[in-house]
Amino acid sequence: MVGLGWAGRSIWLPRLREHPGYEVAALVDPDPAIRAELDSTGPVAVFAHPDQLSRHDVDLAVVAVPNHLHCPIAAGLLQAGIPVFVEKPVCLSTAEADRLAAAERAGGAVLLAGSAACLRADLRALYALAGQLGTLRHVDVSWVRAHGVPDAGGWFTRRDLAGGGALVDLGWHLLDAVVPLAGPGGFVEAVGTISGDFVADAAWGAVWRQPAGAATRSGGDVEDTARAFLVSAGGVSVSLRASWASHEPLDATVIRVEGSAGSAELHCTFGFSPNRRPASSLSWTRAGTTTPVDVATEPVGTEYRRQLDELPGLLRDPDRHGLALAQARSTIAAIERIYDSARSRQPANAHPAQFAVAP
Repeated sequence: MVGLGWAGRSIWLPRLREHPGYEVAALVDPDPAIRAELDSTGPVAVFAHPDQLSRHDVDLAVVAVPNHLHCPIAAGLLQAGIPVFVEKPVCLSTAEADRLAAAERAGGAVLLAGSAACLRADLRALYALAGQLGTLRHVDVSWVRAHGVPDAGGWFTRRDLAGGGALVDLGWHLLDAVVPLAGPGGFVEAVGTISGDFVADAAWGAVWRQPAGAATRSGGDVEDTARAFLVSAGGVSVSLRASWASHEPLDATVIRVEGSAGSAELHCTFGFSPNRRPASSLSWTRAGTTTPVDVATEPVGTEYRRQLDELPGLLRDPDRHGLALAQARSTIAAIERIYDSARSRQPANAHPAQFAVAP
């Protein structure tokens, strides 16, 4: 486990420790205080840097470090021959995607990517229903939080460290969820706008991501909301909204799929926020009649355990080399185009950093 911040400690380490298919062999974090704390948790090797890991001692490195370190750390591990599972965003530019692809080829180890949303039971039910909608024409997808700016004032809201705001964070999940509906080939068109109405106000922070008693911070130079319109290579249009904060009462994820033979709509809440819809709901509309469809509402985070169930099989599959990186490159290319579009429409009174694209 490389990186023991919020994602490492809250999402991955507990699930790795409880999963019968894994043994946590080493923990890596540059913070001496965190390493000292980890040293007291049991007989597991604790290191300051991933260079101290050996491919003879570990079968997989789970990388959950701050965004700007995903590429350099994953590339180093891959070149050392260590397979890598990296949290989203896999990379912050198409250039980084190309660097990771080269490292994967050089070291012979495979990169696997975090994409847990697609493993949700309710989203899988939507995919199955989409097969009955005829030719798919359009997808509306949104993840809108009521209060949920993560770690405001920290690395998460610094463009140079995070690569972007809500679009890179929530938007990556949404684009992953859209791929099975929009089809292969990526997006050939992408335009969008971004805004930052909430990021500077501590009242809109994600308090559930902070340690108990921690002071709520504010500030940053990234967007808290992104809105975009994309067209896939197969001609499916996609309307996307990703918001860390809004005036809505609950955090909600909504995906609506329109086809030649009907439409389907899923209402749920992605992620771990406690301010969520109480249950998932799925419906199918055809010729003016809407029919509810049974769908499971699972415990929060079940999709992440399901992803760990799948990783060993993916590691053994020789055909997996290059696949995750090809998808990651397609996703970050769409995000780059949205940011480029937003920057080209920068209003005269906007702060320049709000519209800058990560290097």
